Amino acid sequence: MLPRRFAALGLLIGLLAANPTLGQRLDNSRSVEPEKNVQDRDDITTLHFDFKDPRMIELDVPGRGRRVVWYMLYWVSNYSKEPFYFYPEFILLTNRKTLHHDEVIPEVFEKIRRIEDPSDRFKFQTSVSITKKPIPVSTPDALPRRVAGIAIWTDVQEKAPNTASFRIFVNGLSNGWSIDDEGGISRKILMLEFDRRGDGSRIDSSEIVWRNVAKWLYRDASSADVDLQPPQSVRPAGK
Repeated sequence: MLPRRFAALGLLIGLLAANPTLGQRLDNSRSVEPEKNVQDRDDITTLHFDFKDPRMIELDVPGRGRRVVWYMLYWVSNYSKEPFYFYPEFILLTNRKTLHHDEVIPEVFEKIRRIEDPSDRFKFQTSVSITKKPIPVSTPDALPRRVAGIAIWTDVQEKAPNTASFRIFVNGLSNGWSIDDEGGISRKILMLEFDRRGDGSRIDSSEIVWRNVAKWLYRDASSADVDLQPPQSVRPAGK
């Protein structure tokens, strides 16, 4: 009879072979679970969000030449009772007060996908293709049915090369909304905070570190992006 530790290892290997999504739990992705806000209604759906710290890579961008592209790998899972359509929007705001929206550029996406997932195990999707089918329901007593995506920004290094810190706002993870006394509608979004260490001169993904800050916020859906508040820098913004 095999020792217990070898039997457990065999079971784990079998689970990984039958359920590749379990392997995502064993990598260095970070997990953000939904949190209650005072504005939440009882019937809202909020997806679970897992991600890896943003990375940088130098690539040829069609029509723009050689660029430093920033991107983030993420997974969403749905523990509500019904399938949920995810219409993502990823807004990156630097401490230099520059705003950057994620872009869908098939050639860039495919280059990153081949680097990060050459066997296409995770079936990464763009911010458009992930909207085509609802995020399936996961149950607490089974492996999560996670759907993977890649958010891409092509102009951060160009507009804010010496970024020292930044926030990423993720829209679309929840159908939570509220109305204030003046009739303004706010929607539930997720905010993540990161630092970029060093002086910004190197293209080194290891310099990007999560601040361990993940906040669920309600934000006026009609307000312009410019009202988003940038994070405080850990080093002088001009350096």
